[in-house]
Amino acid sequence: MTERYPDQWEADVVLSDGGTAHLRPIRSADGAILRDFYARLSPESIYYRFFSPRPHLSDRDIEHFTGVDHDRRVALIATIGEEMVAVVRYDRLGDRQETAEVAFLVEDAHQGRGLGPVLLEHIAAAARERGVRRFVASVLPDNRRMTRVFREAGYRAEQRFEEGVIELVLDLEPTETSLEVMAAREHRAESRSIQRLLFPGSVAVIGASRAEHSVGQTVLRNLLSGDFSGPVYPVHPTAVAVAGVRAYPSVLEVPDDVDLAVVAVRADAVHEVVEQCASKGVRGLVVVSSGFGEIGDEGRARQEELVRLARAYGMRVVGPNCLGIANTDPDVRLNATLAPTMPGRGPVGFFSQSGALGIAILQRTAERGLGLSTFVSAGNRADVSGNDLMQYWEEDPATKAVLLYLESLGNPRKFARLARRLGRRKPIVAVKSGRSTQGVPIGHAARALTLPDHAVSALFEQAGVIRVEDISELFDVAQVLAYQPLPAGDRVAIIDNSNSLGLLAQDEAVALGLDVRPRIDLGPRADADDYEAALAGALDDDTVDAVVALFAPPTIGGYDVRVPEKILRLAAQGRKPIVATYLGTEGMPADLRVPGRDGTAAEGSVPSYPSPEDAVRALAYVIGYARWRRRPPGRMPVFDGIDRDRARELVASWLGGDGATDVAPEQAAELLSCYGIDVEDEGDGHGVPTRIVVREDHSFGAVISFGIADETAALLDDRAHRLSPLADAEAAEMVRAIRTAPLLLGHRGAEPVNLAALEELLLRASRLGYDLPEVARLELNPVLADASGATVRGVTLRLERPPGPRPELGPRRLS
Repeated sequence: MTERYPDQWEADVVLSDGGTAHLRPIRSADGAILRDFYARLSPESIYYRFFSPRPHLSDRDIEHFTGVDHDRRVALIATIGEEMVAVVRYDRLGDRQETAEVAFLVEDAHQGRGLGPVLLEHIAAAARERGVRRFVASVLPDNRRMTRVFREAGYRAEQRFEEGVIELVLDLEPTETSLEVMAAREHRAESRSIQRLLFPGSVAVIGASRAEHSVGQTVLRNLLSGDFSGPVYPVHPTAVAVAGVRAYPSVLEVPDDVDLAVVAVRADAVHEVVEQCASKGVRGLVVVSSGFGEIGDEGRARQEELVRLARAYGMRVVGPNCLGIANTDPDVRLNATLAPTMPGRGPVGFFSQSGALGIAILQRTAERGLGLSTFVSAGNRADVSGNDLMQYWEEDPATKAVLLYLESLGNPRKFARLARRLGRRKPIVAVKSGRSTQGVPIGHAARALTLPDHAVSALFEQAGVIRVEDISELFDVAQVLAYQPLPAGDRVAIIDNSNSLGLLAQDEAVALGLDVRPRIDLGPRADADDYEAALAGALDDDTVDAVVALFAPPTIGGYDVRVPEKILRLAAQGRKPIVATYLGTEGMPADLRVPGRDGTAAEGSVPSYPSPEDAVRALAYVIGYARWRRRPPGRMPVFDGIDRDRARELVASWLGGDGATDVAPEQAAELLSCYGIDVEDEGDGHGVPTRIVVREDHSFGAVISFGIADETAALLDDRAHRLSPLADAEAAEMVRAIRTAPLLLGHRGAEPVNLAALEELLLRASRLGYDLPEVARLELNPVLADASGATVRGVTLRLERPPGPRPELGPRRLS
């Protein structure tokens, strides 16, 4: 029997060189493109596939290869534009229904672009969905490229050599290695796709108008005034020249290659422009035009078609309705934005979803003297997202810190995974708007979040993201991260020449939980030598990790103008971070700036803040991040007695036809026992009552929460949230993260509970939730914790059939 067409297998993917392709199941109507594809293959590629010469495909061959049932016989093809460029298929073996033979064929011109590995990921996922557990592949020894695809996939594999052919058997159950391989390939491909956008050799501005202050002319003039290193081609239907530069009627008539196209035409004309860019071989699009998802259903359909068409032809899209992109690299000097002001070169990468806010952001960045490496405004975020930029910035040597202004999260689970990895190397500071609604701006290709905002903040914290309250704090924190070293601890020295300023700083530091060393008040007559001696002493003091230097002009008389020189000289040694409130200035003032090659601030520059509270608050954020970064990431413990197969069998047997069911407590207890969790209905009832909830969130995947089980904690919503599965260090942190944690730690002389038992219970429950996406909600309440252990007294469980595999367990795809 032929299964219905599995449209869930369709996917846009990024290839290893940064281009894109579309994957889909083969159709019976694909005979013509299959024949054309085969005609472009070399005799060698054909021989490697069929082990014999096969100069052409007969009509019977075409019917056989396109006639699949999407179950016993499955084939996926990769297309770029209208052309088929690769195919992978499996055929179940007649006597072994859980085993299938798999084979690839990739067009010669597209070999080496990573099509083989990504096709294997997708055909393996389709096979698992259909109950196939292993692949068998026959490969000629000389076909080293295909042998490498199988061997490097990370699956458990067996190999034998028979009659001149290598026989490989792959177990399709995802392994830690296969997931790591998939993530590494995804990282390289997505990083490369962003690099192609930010380092174009040439740019065309399509819609470059002669009208002053128009969108097209503004982008063109910014490219020219920014001294872009490559040629710029205005495209205008009738003009001979725009802004003094020769223009062309269409991008197709530009005589040379075009790497990047900035599109500034009417929304209803973008479709035609994209097709022309595809024919021209353009690599990426920046669509500054409005009139897409932000205007409603008609615009949303237009936006989806824009992305579909661009990806089909191998292009990534920034926008639409965006401000543009910029790269301050001196070898590029790209300002393809609508912003009149572009900050100088610096170590900060900036991603903004808001086009309207982007101009103000760049203006404030420049005013503060904060330098940028790269800037991307995603607008409606229809394609290129913050996740893509994090992939790029992780490897970018010019970027030391990452700033994000987020209005939505397209793939929160992936965001958390990437942020956790990037954050171990480079700090991420984020503003996430929509705290009160958790909604999504009109036009964004993303879903609204269902978790409360404080839970989202907790998940950010788990991933090492510094979440700040507003744009001002974003810059405040960035100034420290960009130019000062990370602190080794939370011990802060305050040096001032004003008792009032010093007390304000001290109060703020204590309120934020910092360890304030004895304050050094130099008095209003302090000169540069006094500051130098005090700073040197603090920097040499092993009990000090960071310094707040406050300098206000005296009420009467002048002040020693050498003070900033002394502060800067000591700061340049880079031993400990120094922040300042210097004469009320904000940003990176010239007096406290180590000049870079182009006059912008360089490492060792000291950030200044208008008030002591701002300086201390920024430093506290950085101290928190440094603490997270020093903390060992922990390990995923392996427990004895976990029976995942039995648990999956139970869940499958309980889920009804409607895809949702509430499970009886005794059945829920049986499922828990598969993970070594016992439920005891009877007992003396002694201990601190706690509550553990595991739920499947449509955005974040498996999430676990923990808190005290009483009305006060419920009213305060005092719960700690983390993504599953937990590492051991995260479970320990989670137990201590709630405000009512002292009740577990021996409050007012009470005996402390067995924290290790609570942590193990959290680890087991989180693993259950991660392994079983059908667990819509599992609540352990109460869990009585005392010195002897943690006892589960009550359990409720609801199962729901998930809409599909979790993204992190499925093959790579652009969402």
